Amino acid sequence: MRKFLMTTALVTITVAGLGAAKAADVKEVQMLHWWTSGGEAAALNVLKQDLAKEGFAWKDVPVAGGGGDAAMTALKAMVAAGTYPTASQMLGYTVLDYAQAGVMGDLTETAKAEGWDKAVPAALQKFSVYDGKWVAAPVNVHSVNWLWINKGVMDKIGGTEPKTFDDLIALLEKAKAAGVTPLALGGQNWQEATMFDSIVLSTGGPEFYKKAMNDLDEEALKSDTMKKSFDNLQKIVTYVDPNFSGRDWNLATAMVIKGDALVQVMGDWAKGEFVAAKKKPNTDFLCYRFPGTDGSVIYNSDMFGMFNVPADRKAAQVALAKATLSKSFQSAFNVVKGSVPARTDVPDTAFDACGKKGIADLKKANEGGTLFGSLAQGYGAPPAVANAYKDVISKFVHGQIKTSDQAVEELVKAIEDAK
Repeated sequence: MRKFLMTTALVTITVAGLGAAKAADVKEVQMLHWWTSGGEAAALNVLKQDLAKEGFAWKDVPVAGGGGDAAMTALKAMVAAGTYPTASQMLGYTVLDYAQAGVMGDLTETAKAEGWDKAVPAALQKFSVYDGKWVAAPVNVHSVNWLWINKGVMDKIGGTEPKTFDDLIALLEKAKAAGVTPLALGGQNWQEATMFDSIVLSTGGPEFYKKAMNDLDEEALKSDTMKKSFDNLQKIVTYVDPNFSGRDWNLATAMVIKGDALVQVMGDWAKGEFVAAKKKPNTDFLCYRFPGTDGSVIYNSDMFGMFNVPADRKAAQVALAKATLSKSFQSAFNVVKGSVPARTDVPDTAFDACGKKGIADLKKANEGGTLFGSLAQGYGAPPAVANAYKDVISKFVHGQIKTSDQAVEELVKAIEDAK
């Protein structure tokens, strides 16, 4: 999710080593993506440079757009017109929707040759493999249950790592007393819902999160634990500044980077902004798991969904897929992006302290059964349910839904209607 902007990338492919190839084999790859912030653009540049070394020319053609819905609407229009892009950045259930519609390509031969089956976690294969065929190349694994803290402000107010939700509220209170904006938040529904993912896990624990946010169990959704989760959301949003409504996520991150705010609750793409600003973990900023969620990972994954393009464009598609899941790219890209590799066999050597923790946490959660899809980020449930969820959370944050009891009622109804 994050800040969406539809960008059309035209990649003119000149593949070295195809000496006997005809001129017609020089392909053009069309890709939609929404990586436009500083950290995201820097991460994408890693792929551009990787492809340039192989003789690939890359051209971005940005098209102004709003949120993710606009980007996906543009993709729908392309598909409906039969002008399939070679690849599109997508989130989990969107990949499966297009695969079910029969418009995705088949990367299975490439996947077998490159060892994707063994290297990519099963949770990701659930969304990148359809009917036994690989239809998408996972680019990364993001996790959303993080706190990002300005270390200078933390030191100034004498704060320590919060271990519980009450600890976090006490820390935010300290920042408020010191005249610093305690919580940097962008008042957009996906940001608010992303934070709520972490609050639900913190409030109810791993088993409850799975039941409510992945299984959509009605008893869990209307439980007292869910009501308490809304109570906790109501508490935490009292610490945002008055101008938060509509703010983009990376501008909220910039508030923490500059020391205008103490903390942001955001996925690890926020770390890409710190990296782009030349900031270092444990020196300039701190990365903690959202209190009460250590040991669990709420994830999403950016994927390049590969469409069923004509035969003369498939060689380029395979080249892009191989580059995306190569170990070298997975390391270099994710170091910059803030995420961790979509392959479990990539060493953590090049990663900073937050990256090493992210890789270790993913491994532990994958093995321990505490790796959960983010409902806010398109991995907990299909898009219609996720959109209903985001809408209810946002109405609650902005005062259109007044009480936790009402919020629970609205959430149960909205999810049921969206199923």
